[in-house]
Amino acid sequence: MVSLHCFPVIGSTITPEMYLIVSLLLLIIGSDVLSQEVQVCSKTAINSCADCIKSGAYCLWCKQQNFTRPGEQEAARCDTEALLKERGCMEIIYSPNVMNFVENKMLSKNSDSTEDPIQLQPQEVSLKLRPGLPKEFTIDFLRIEGYPVDLYYLMDLSYSMEDDLRSIKSLGNQLFEALQGITKKGRIGFGSFVDKTVLPFTNTNPEKLKKPCAEKEQFCQPAFGYRHVLSMTDDKQKFQTEVNKQNISGNLDSPEGTLDAIMQAAVCGDKIGWRDSSTKLIVLTTDDGFHMAGDGKLAGILEPNDERCYMENQIYSKSSVMDYPSVGQVATQLENNNIQPIFAVTKNMENVYRKLSEMIPKSEVGVLSEDSRNVVELIKAAYNRLSSKVTVTHDSLPDNVRVTYTPICRNSGQTGDKGVCDNVGVGQKVSFKVTVTVDECINGNMSIMIGPLGIKDKLKVNLSTRCECDCDDPPGVSPYCNNQGKVNCGMCSCKDTYVGQKCECSIKGTDVSSLKAACQKDNGTECEGRGDCVCGVCQCHVTQSGLAYYGAHCECENESCEKFQNKLCGGNGKCYCKECKCNDGYEGSACQCKKSDEKCKSPGGEVCNGRGTCKCNQCKCIDGYQRPFCLSCPACQTPCITKGKCIECLGFQTGPFSKNCSEACKSISSFDMVDELSSDKPCDVRDVDNCRVFFTVEQLVGVDNYSAKILKTKECPELPNIYAIIGGSIAGVALIGLLILLLIKGMIYAKDLKELRKFENEKKKSKWSKAENPLFQTATTTVTNPTFTGE
Repeated sequence: MVSLHCFPVIGSTITPEMYLIVSLLLLIIGSDVLSQEVQVCSKTAINSCADCIKSGAYCLWCKQQNFTRPGEQEAARCDTEALLKERGCMEIIYSPNVMNFVENKMLSKNSDSTEDPIQLQPQEVSLKLRPGLPKEFTIDFLRIEGYPVDLYYLMDLSYSMEDDLRSIKSLGNQLFEALQGITKKGRIGFGSFVDKTVLPFTNTNPEKLKKPCAEKEQFCQPAFGYRHVLSMTDDKQKFQTEVNKQNISGNLDSPEGTLDAIMQAAVCGDKIGWRDSSTKLIVLTTDDGFHMAGDGKLAGILEPNDERCYMENQIYSKSSVMDYPSVGQVATQLENNNIQPIFAVTKNMENVYRKLSEMIPKSEVGVLSEDSRNVVELIKAAYNRLSSKVTVTHDSLPDNVRVTYTPICRNSGQTGDKGVCDNVGVGQKVSFKVTVTVDECINGNMSIMIGPLGIKDKLKVNLSTRCECDCDDPPGVSPYCNNQGKVNCGMCSCKDTYVGQKCECSIKGTDVSSLKAACQKDNGTECEGRGDCVCGVCQCHVTQSGLAYYGAHCECENESCEKFQNKLCGGNGKCYCKECKCNDGYEGSACQCKKSDEKCKSPGGEVCNGRGTCKCNQCKCIDGYQRPFCLSCPACQTPCITKGKCIECLGFQTGPFSKNCSEACKSISSFDMVDELSSDKPCDVRDVDNCRVFFTVEQLVGVDNYSAKILKTKECPELPNIYAIIGGSIAGVALIGLLILLLIKGMIYAKDLKELRKFENEKKKSKWSKAENPLFQTATTTVTNPTFTGE
C-alpha cells in the first residue's frame, strides 16, 4: 500500500515544473502498485488442508505443529503465504499447479516429408491444477508451405444456374491450375444438389420428375436432392469429364436443399475422400437461398436430421424422409470435421450468405459474376483469407473450467475464448498464450482439445485437479496428540474415544453428540465459530488484535457496541456483550443522549400522551401514532366502529354487553347523555331494535381511554302495517294460484282440442267396404196374419 504525504513549503510557490515532476512520480509509483496482484484467501468452512486449498487460489496451509494457540481454530492454519510467514509459520504446504509434456514434436518446415506435417506444438500436455489458480502456457502454430488441400466443388443445378454450369465446364483446367498454384498436393471433387423431390418443393408429376426443366430445355436430368458426383482426385481430366456429363435440373420453389448437401458432404468423409492431413474446402455455388430445419414440415417430413451419412449409389437416400438440418447442426459438423466452406453466390444472395457465414466459425463469402466466370479468382481470394487467419479455440467445456487466449502475432488479435492472428503468411510462426483455470474440483480426469479452426492439428490437454494435500506425515500415534491420535498436516486426528485439539478429552462412555450440543447455541455453530468445544465446554478465542470472546457459547465481546462521535457508547457508558450500559443521566443505543422529557410533553403537560416513551428527548410512539406527541393515529380503527356496542350498553342498557357493561367497557371512562350533539357528523350505531344511536367520542390521555356524549333520543324506523302485509300476501297467493289453475286448464283444453281435430281428420280419411256377412241367412218360412188388414 502506498501513502502519499504533501508537505507545504513555507514562503514558496509550486511551479508548473514541480507539478510535472510530482505527476510523473505518482504515475510511476501507481503503475508499480497496480501491477502487483493482490493475494487474498477467502476462507469459509475450513476443517483440513484439503478444504484450505479448495477455497482459493492463494490459500496455503501451515503444517507446523503448535502453530495455533490453545483454543484457536485450526482454520487459522489456512491463509496467504505472507500472513502465514508473518505469524511465524516455517512449514507451508503450497500444492502448486503441475504441467507435463506428453507429446512435444517439433514443427514441420514444409509438407515434403512422407509423414503428416506438424503445424501445432505441443501436441499433448497434462495439467494438474489447483482450483482457482490459473496455469499459463504457450502453443505455436506454423503455416506450412505446400500444405495439402482438398477442394469439394458443390454446385446448385437448379434451372436458374444453367449458364453457370456451362462456365464451370469450360473452367475446369483453370480451376486445377489455381489449385496447383496453392499446393502441389491438391485434389478436387464434385457434387451437386437441387432440393427434396416432394411437394411443395418439387413437382411430383411423374413426367415432371423425369424432366423438371422448361420444355425447350433438351438436356435436363431428373429431379434429385443431393448427388455426389466425383470423389477427391488429382486427375484434372477425370474432373473435366465428370463435370461435362452434368446437366441442369429443376424444382418449384426458390430456396434450395443447400444445407442437406453441405451436411452430407461433411459427414460422408469416406465417400467424399477427405484426407486427415489436409486443408478441407467446400466451394458452394448458388443463386438462391436455402431451406432449414422445420421447412420439411411443409411436406409432412417430421423426422429431424440426425447428422449421419446416408449415401446410396451416390445419392442422398434420406432426402425425402428426413428434415433439413439446422444452421447450428451444419456449423458443428463443419467444425468437427475441420471443413471450411466458401460460399460463391450471386450479388442478390450476398447478404443472406454473409449472415450464414457469421454463424459458421471459419467460412468466407464471395460474389459470383452473372455466369460464374470469376469463380477461380473468387476461390483463390477466399482461400487466402481463410488460410491467413488463424483462429485458436477449444471444444465445449464444463461450467467450472475456463480457457482464454492471448495471441502473440505481428498485428494485435482477438483475445478471450478465441485467439485470432490475421494476415499470417506462408512459413510464418505465430504463438498463443493459453490460460486454463479450474474453479472447483473435478472428479477424475477430463480432456480438452485446443487448436486452430479448420486445421486437423489439435493440442490435447489432459486435465485434473489438486484437491488433496501431501503433508508427508509420520506414521503411527504421536506424543503431540497425547499418544491418542496421529498427526495429519499439523493437526491431530484422534482415536474414536478421544476429542480435542490435541486429543486431550476422553469421551469413552459419553455421547459425543451431547458434548457437541452443549457447545451450540440454539442448534447453531459450535461456540459461535469463536472458540473450540473441549469436552462440552467452549474455550473462547482471543484474536491477534487482543479481542477476547466470552460467554457460555463465546457469543460476547466488548468492542462491537455502537459508536457516537467515534467513541464507543459515546464515552458515556460501557460496552458489555455488544450492548451499551449507559451511565446515570444518559440513554440511547450509544448513550448519546442526556435523559430529558421536556420536548416530549404535549400542551396538556402529558409525556407523549401516554402513547409512547420519551427517548433522547423525543417521543417514540407505539405503532400507528405519530410524533411529536403521539396525538393522532391515521392507521388506527376509528372509535366510531370499535366503541358502538359499548355506547349502546352504557346509554340504553341493551346490546351484547348489557350484562357486564361496566367491565366490558372500561375504555370509556366517562359519558354524558345529552339532548343535542355539537358535532355535524356524529358517530352512529344500530341497536337491537334497529334504531340508530348517535354519539361522539374523544380520546383522552393513554392508549385506550375515551369519553363519550350520547344523544338521548334514538332514530327508529316506522313499523310496517302487519294487516295490510298479511292481507296482501294472501290475496297475492290466491291470485297466483288461480292463474296457475287457469293456465293448466287452458293447456288441457288445447291438448283435447288437438286430439279431437286429429280424430276427425282420421275419420274423414277412412273408407268403409260393403260386404255381406257369410253367416247371415234369410228366413225360410213366411207367415201371414189373415186378420191383418194393412191398416
